[in-house]
Amino acid sequence: MAANTVGRAGAQPTPPDANGQWTHAMTLMGQPKYGPDFTHFDYADPNAPKGGLVRLGSQGGFDNFNIVVSGLKGDLEGGVQQIYDTLMTESSDEPFTSYGLLAEAVRIPPDLGSVTYRLREGAKWHDGQPITPEDVVWSFGVLKANSPFYAAYYQTVDKAEATGPREVTFTFSEKGNRELPQVIGQLRVLPKHWWEGKDAQGRQRSPTETSLEIPLGSGPYRLEKFEPGRTATYVRVADYWGKDLPVNAGRNNFGTVRYEYFRDGTVLVEALKGDLYDFRVENIARNWATAYDDFPAVKDGRLIKEAFPDRGTGIMQAFVFNTRKDKFKDPRVRRAFNLALNYEEMNKSLFYGLYKRINSYFFGSELASSGLPEGREKEILEGLKDKVPASVFTTPYANPVNDSPEAVRANLREAVRLLREAGYELKGGQMVDKAGTPLTVEFLEFQNTFERVILPFSAQLKLIGIGATLRVIDQAQYQNRIRNFDFDITTTGWGESLSPGNEQREYWGSKAADSPGSRNLIGIKDPAIDALIEKVIFAPDREGVIAATRALDRVLLAHDYVVPQWASDRQRTLRWNRFSHPPVLPLYANSGFPTTWWYDEALAAKTGAPR
Repeated sequence: MAANTVGRAGAQPTPPDANGQWTHAMTLMGQPKYGPDFTHFDYADPNAPKGGLVRLGSQGGFDNFNIVVSGLKGDLEGGVQQIYDTLMTESSDEPFTSYGLLAEAVRIPPDLGSVTYRLREGAKWHDGQPITPEDVVWSFGVLKANSPFYAAYYQTVDKAEATGPREVTFTFSEKGNRELPQVIGQLRVLPKHWWEGKDAQGRQRSPTETSLEIPLGSGPYRLEKFEPGRTATYVRVADYWGKDLPVNAGRNNFGTVRYEYFRDGTVLVEALKGDLYDFRVENIARNWATAYDDFPAVKDGRLIKEAFPDRGTGIMQAFVFNTRKDKFKDPRVRRAFNLALNYEEMNKSLFYGLYKRINSYFFGSELASSGLPEGREKEILEGLKDKVPASVFTTPYANPVNDSPEAVRANLREAVRLLREAGYELKGGQMVDKAGTPLTVEFLEFQNTFERVILPFSAQLKLIGIGATLRVIDQAQYQNRIRNFDFDITTTGWGESLSPGNEQREYWGSKAADSPGSRNLIGIKDPAIDALIEKVIFAPDREGVIAATRALDRVLLAHDYVVPQWASDRQRTLRWNRFSHPPVLPLYANSGFPTTWWYDEALAAKTGAPR
């Protein structure tokens, strides 16, 4: 098996499988780790016991099982996507590599102008009907036509067509996009015959509407029962067609997976303590530091606190400005907000020193920019010199530091200076524009946990004459307002893989800025950023990907579109001690829970309430 090739320079100009031959895997770097005769992933135990229950907690609720309109209508139930198989599935211990799931083989021509998948014989829906090329073609069409995410993700895929009894070919409007064939492999295939049929009441189903009808799937689990907005129970499919595939060996071990929903973040913590669900990722530093250590179940080992390294992603989490609004169009105004944020005091008093300040849209990965541009990155930026801020060549991005009273005062003075340059004036303690209108902002959130962060931030903003309020609304209202870009400032995050590509158009591209439900919440419409996105997508090798991504990162930062928040390089978790895992955990999937873990009867007997 080939060695892992993370970050290695001099990768192939095109993927090694782009030779027009059938292959079992696709990779953007080197060679796949696992050959065509592999039996299981190294981080999965093919002898893992099957059965038992795992309960996962979620905040909010749900009113929809239809993934087609997710992000546009309704509130999708968090586990429903697991009922659908994809064409390929990604390995979690190597970067940028996918192996066949629904597809037994893939073929890519040297010009990367198309990709063809050959479906496995025997792949079937839970009702026993075979999965066909027509299902794949229909799924692609309906997702692209109705989902803002897929419309952006697949915008350069011209068509999908059945080209053989078990073959589907996707033709692209552009050539040379190394990632696009692999992106297509992530397509969740939907049952055409089911969606074109009628429900139990004789009503015609519609993929363009939300639905609480239990959907037909093809994956390792099926939805068995649910209570709208409260709980959804999935059971392992005993005769699942793909259970013996190498990519599934040692995975999907639980007999039952239940999603439990709680409206409030505080209740969610107490529900874990009350043994109402089994596993929690703790993203609130105060809770990690103080909420569990005195709890008896933690002291006696029944509830385990464990942090796992996060190696496989970059992140930008931030206070996001809606630049569609006039008051946020000037970057000097946006920078003033960052100057007013006293992160150092927050990290000390609220976060127990557990976080690092984010200073990149690809924070935590090798793709993050730093210092001044050099080499290929500099060449890329010089090609856009008249379209990017001049500071990208002269001044490395840095967040303001408020580590002393003197620094706080100096940063507030600088914020006032920038606001005055932008046309505002401080009158009677208020920052007003030339018409005398005060500069006010509303922070929109759906979690009350952000109150402890936003209130001190608002107090700092008040010192420079900006009036700030916080509105916390329920998740359904929040999603509707975000989809329609009806906000001043909100908190969001963009997770980044080690191989950025088409999704960057959806995050920062001009075409996505006015598309309801898109991830371009900022409203960026910038020709230089559009050009840099294309540089990332069409980079000929790994060095080019790194250079283009760092250039994109640098320009995004220079515009001060956001006030970066904070992140950790660890996944902090708590779990009731009823579960075991293989000796090797996935390199790029944190804990890997629950995919490769299993219910441990012996541990459950000691912990109590065995299931």
